[in-house]
Amino acid sequence: MLVATCVLSIIFLLESCSGDRFSHLFSEDVSNISFPDDFLWGYASAAYQVEGGWDADGKSESVWDYDAHNHPDWFPEGQNGDVACDAYHKTDVDIALLKYQGVKAYRFSIAWPRVLPTGRIDDINEKGIQYYQDLISKLKANNIEPIVTMHHWDHPRVIEEQGGFLNESLIIPAFLEYATLLWERFGDDVKWWTTFNEPKQTCGGGYDYGSVSPNRQDPGRGGYICAHNLLRAHAKAYKIYNEQFRAKQNGKVSLVMDTSWYEPASDDPKDIEAAQRKNLFNYGWFAHPVVYGDYPEVMRERIAERSRLQNLSESRLPSFTEEEKAELKGSYDFLTINMYSTELAKWRDDEPAGEPSIYDDTSVTTYQPDDWEKTITSWFKVVPWGARREVVWIRDNYGDDKGILVTENGYHDDGNNMTDLGTRGRYHKLYLSNINDAIYKDGVNVIGYMAWSLMNDVEWYSGWQINLGHYHVDFYSDERTRTPKESAGYYRKVVTTNCLVDDCEAPPKR
Repeated sequence: MLVATCVLSIIFLLESCSGDRFSHLFSEDVSNISFPDDFLWGYASAAYQVEGGWDADGKSESVWDYDAHNHPDWFPEGQNGDVACDAYHKTDVDIALLKYQGVKAYRFSIAWPRVLPTGRIDDINEKGIQYYQDLISKLKANNIEPIVTMHHWDHPRVIEEQGGFLNESLIIPAFLEYATLLWERFGDDVKWWTTFNEPKQTCGGGYDYGSVSPNRQDPGRGGYICAHNLLRAHAKAYKIYNEQFRAKQNGKVSLVMDTSWYEPASDDPKDIEAAQRKNLFNYGWFAHPVVYGDYPEVMRERIAERSRLQNLSESRLPSFTEEEKAELKGSYDFLTINMYSTELAKWRDDEPAGEPSIYDDTSVTTYQPDDWEKTITSWFKVVPWGARREVVWIRDNYGDDKGILVTENGYHDDGNNMTDLGTRGRYHKLYLSNINDAIYKDGVNVIGYMAWSLMNDVEWYSGWQINLGHYHVDFYSDERTRTPKESAGYYRKVVTTNCLVDDCEAPPKR
């Protein structure tokens, strides 16, 4: 299958690079075909970004709490997750909003330090367990399917102090204890699970080049070690679910992967190859192991060769044992994608073998043209056609027989624009139109869409200077009042009608 999918990808990229490929791509035309009746509409969130209650009822400090308290200058004007949206105390309020919006699912994460303050099974915080049980029960009572992420960047600080994701003898057994506890306590009610959110960010940003907590920098090494341990933890957790829980609970387990879409900058075969390499070094870094059992060949070969040129005795990219490959292969029940923007990829000649870096291992130049539509964030431009390209590429390289779930997508602004129908509302409309085209014109099995996000939240080190919510949150009020924006009304219409415009045609048979 690998050879076949690579051939399909090359054909797809060649077709995408023909002649005037950009002249027609930024169309404002919107599909008038209804989404499938069983399409899973929802919202997505993360514990640190919305919950608050950072030390409430026995919760311990996460790595993000540690940063907020020890490096307050990293957060603008102290805008951290100590209180955030106060979702910890506003379960009923937020479920009422979700119900009003008409969504079928709510993707949220469980804060590891809220249920296991030491990170290990020897100290279960029953009050933390009860908080999530209450949330799950109320979601189910309102016919909203919980989609639970086990780790959304916020592991306990005490785990990090012992090496975190770089310590394989700690992180793997600790995560397996944690995952097993969640399945024991919540698995009868939760049918959708993801082990890790955006491991590329957890490992690249957290342990390699530094951009997210815990901000440990070991370029060209730390990210690969973290990812290797994380992937093995995921595979072993998946095996536990298969052996101990699947027969009774009948749920689905995956992990959440992210990438920008990388489009060839020209029809030059070198640029086409560069785009494919960049996509494999990003999405493929994690998708390849869980689908095929090992890293993409281009990663293994390039990192091994550059390691040799750096006079290292072995590749900086660790190797899986045959047993680990077998555990990894097929360790997913659906594929995922957090999508936001698109970049152009251009061939770059290899740099001399200097200091290790993921950037030099990949050796691709990426950029966004100046005339592409800007948002408040420098890297984020509005490129709706990239969404279609992205899910087609995922299907061609990894298959879609188990379905592809869009686990995040949303629009960046300062969070204060209440009349955002022409910005945020339009963004979702155009991205969803391209996803609809992927479903009906390209035959891609996209099964759902989780908008990020229901409400403004704490956007990590950006505080609430950048936001993506359909509801405004007054962070300067003790009540953290939620107020709908125009985009909330549009998204409600879409999810309750399966239609992006006022009147839709029935979908063709797929």
